[in-house]
Amino acid sequence: MPKSRTQVALVTGASSGIGFNVSKQLAAKGYKVYACARRTEPIEPLSKEFPGLIIPTKLDISKELEILELKKRLSEDLPEGKLDILYNNAGQSCTYPALDVSNIAMEQCFQVNVFGHINLCRELSQFLINSQGTIVFTGSLAGIISFPFGSIYSATKAAIHAYARGLHLELKPFNVRVINVVTGGVDTNIADTRPLPESSIYNFPAGLEAFQGRQKMAKNNHPISAEIYAKQVLDVVFSKKDPVDLYRGTMSTFLRYVAQFVPYSILEYGLVAKFKLGKVFEVLKTKTKQE
Repeated sequence: MPKSRTQVALVTGASSGIGFNVSKQLAAKGYKVYACARRTEPIEPLSKEFPGLIIPTKLDISKELEILELKKRLSEDLPEGKLDILYNNAGQSCTYPALDVSNIAMEQCFQVNVFGHINLCRELSQFLINSQGTIVFTGSLAGIISFPFGSIYSATKAAIHAYARGLHLELKPFNVRVINVVTGGVDTNIADTRPLPESSIYNFPAGLEAFQGRQKMAKNNHPISAEIYAKQVLDVVFSKKDPVDLYRGTMSTFLRYVAQFVPYSILEYGLVAKFKLGKVFEVLKTKTKQE
């Protein structure tokens, strides 16, 4: 009998958190994994744990040239030109008040969270069509609810949600699945630690407190471990189910229904309470009157 082909996956953002655990669990299942990240040093322990299965791969998905170089490498490496799983996990946080986001921060966030994934899907699509494989995106609850001080990040996630749904439809004739994981709280290091700009209209004690609370939102809301999250997602990938949107992580299912059924005015009221914006708004209104 002919030897069965080793299945192959490519995971971005694999140096920590979700991507690291997805890569590890895929390798444990016998997949050969191109574990991609800008820094590959944190992936080296995995390559030693799974020799020949974990391939640390330097990749900055915001740079199209690096994606094209990776495509060329895969064209030479992949058995029968088949890639079974493309896991688009790399992400860039962007926690700023909407009026304070610089053009550089905005472009960086869109380059990583949107353009990089789209470019990667386009360039590697034939490998996935050849294998009738699966494409996974790490989406976010922020893509359905725009949390305070996170409008740009929310915009990127909403964009990739829409792209994933369109891609899901267009790849049906090729039997390629597309799964968009609308992710709630997961214990990772993606939190944005950049300070509030000194010129911000929120640069006063109550505003700083609310901003810093938003930065710590994920850590303060009982996130599940990246290991458990990765297992939950991969269980669906291995099952061959085709859910389009998959909700995983702390509060993901609950907030899904909140976003669907709660009037936006009530949702905003809840966000004001949750992020302690009442005092912030009082100060801003007082300042406006004085001016």
